[in-house]
Amino acid sequence: MSEVADATGFAELWSSLEGIGRDGRRGGYQRFAWTSADLACRDWFTSQAADRGLTVETDRNGNQWAWWLPRGGDRSGALAVGSHLDSVPCGGAYDGPLGVISALAAVDLLRARGLRPSRPVAIANFADEEGARFGIACTGSRLMTGQLGAAAARELRDGDGVRLADAMEAAGQDPESLGPDDERLSGIAQFVELHIEQGRWLVDHDAPVGVASSIWPHGRWRFDFTGEANHAGTTALNDRRDPMLTYAHTVLSARKKARLGGALATFGRIRVEPNGTNAIPSRVQAWLDGRAPDEATLSAVVGQIIAAADERGERDGTRVEVVNESRTAIVEFDDGLRDRISETLAGTFGRVPQLPTGAGHDAGILAARVPAAMLFVRNPSGLSHAPAEHADTADCLAGVAALAEVMADLAGAGPEGTGG
Repeated sequence: MSEVADATGFAELWSSLEGIGRDGRRGGYQRFAWTSADLACRDWFTSQAADRGLTVETDRNGNQWAWWLPRGGDRSGALAVGSHLDSVPCGGAYDGPLGVISALAAVDLLRARGLRPSRPVAIANFADEEGARFGIACTGSRLMTGQLGAAAARELRDGDGVRLADAMEAAGQDPESLGPDDERLSGIAQFVELHIEQGRWLVDHDAPVGVASSIWPHGRWRFDFTGEANHAGTTALNDRRDPMLTYAHTVLSARKKARLGGALATFGRIRVEPNGTNAIPSRVQAWLDGRAPDEATLSAVVGQIIAAADERGERDGTRVEVVNESRTAIVEFDDGLRDRISETLAGTFGRVPQLPTGAGHDAGILAARVPAAMLFVRNPSGLSHAPAEHADTADCLAGVAALAEVMADLAGAGPEGTGG
């Protein structure tokens, strides 16, 4: 493909979305599932798809699909592309939206070449990929593939106690429809997700784009540290049953166990009761994010962290309970699809590097049911899940061009007059 992506068109697409959900005070974005910002993003997706003559629908789990159909309108054997539009708290602009915007821009690029697919193409905006509000990542794709039960999903609650079912209903989505979507999955032949790299591997290898080889196994564990509330100014240190002390020791232990075990362990979210400056807490809830190159390492390191918490809890007179809220096994992306994508891109980009990632994605969830692959776009700083997350425009345009080449190959794009 000799043409490059239209920089002006990409910039206009980017500009039309970038103001939604932006936190002007803290920076970054607050686009949580089924909030006003998320609904505005969903409206944006519908509008952009409609502007391109694409047919938009929302599935039973809240995932949105924009269809670019061959002549005759057949939807079977579809190539699905896309990502998500929701964010983590104060998240960056690129994680998720780059994949959706690039898919729309790739359609524009192929049409500019006078091409039309001979197989259907579906652009997806998956619901609640980050899990920032209700605690389960990739909720929409997990429900779709049956990896999250509908009844359990409906009872998930956010920090204010609002049930997922009630939030969906308030947004006009029927929570009773949640559940596996085998019919839709059977109509998808391949799924390809473009994403900003969440690290500096491509920077170190001087490549604008790369192809994912695998996703590390990962999970989330909720630690409940329970002690005894008391006055901070009158209670002697030896008389305290302070769960914050147990929590603090567990954080330090997690760092050490992960470093020694070759894994990643992060406590990034905490809830304290009663949360008073002059009060010893009665309870500390904290969430551990654990990731590792293989299943055995992840299990071993998390087990060591839990054991260290239990041991410290006995010393502090506190109780520790741990609940595994989610766990995703290692994902090895489809060899045939991954190699075909690499070969397709070789003519334009040369040898495209393949790299593993420690970050979970909807592509990793769908990989259990359909052949899936991922393209990564270079991230100059390596920062992600933060306001400073960034990709250079030239690399974004390279990503659009790469995705367009992949779409043209996999969807059998041909001249508009003869395609379909």
